[in-house]
Amino acid sequence: MAKETGHKLIAQNKKARHDYLILDTFEAGLVLTGTEVKSLRMGRASLVDGFVQLDGGEAWLHNVHIPEYTQGTWTNHAARRKRKLLLHKTEIAKLIHKTQESGHTIIPLRLYFKDGRAKVEIALAKGKKEYDKRQTLREKQDTRESNRAISAARRSQRA
Repeated sequence: MAKETGHKLIAQNKKARHDYLILDTFEAGLVLTGTEVKSLRMGRASLVDGFVQLDGGEAWLHNVHIPEYTQGTWTNHAARRKRKLLLHKTEIAKLIHKTQESGHTIIPLRLYFKDGRAKVEIALAKGKKEYDKRQTLREKQDTRESNRAISAARRSQRA
């Protein structure tokens, strides 16, 4: 059997970049059971309510929904159980130090397979205020409008 290579995206938290200012990202491995891996290989997961909690020098992923495997028996897993993250001690120390500052949290951004192993991209983030969200949307809309105007001008020059 050939070994898997490359990335296979399972789930991503699109709303995270809208609700949070991303300061730093980390790639972490996940400790999973067999039925969780099979469920992920079917491409089913949700990161919407997920967060990372640091406890006793370990990182734990909470509220990530991996549905039960349909062909699983009594060995099936709980859909929203907490899962251990595999990070280096230096990364955990850095995260502990940064999360002690007010307003900082750790959230999952993407869940994917990398060379056959389940990985999660977590981010050190700071919550945005409502006016920050509006400003971000306004900037995005302004750049979209300017790009449209530039492409329209180029089209009119060609014609």
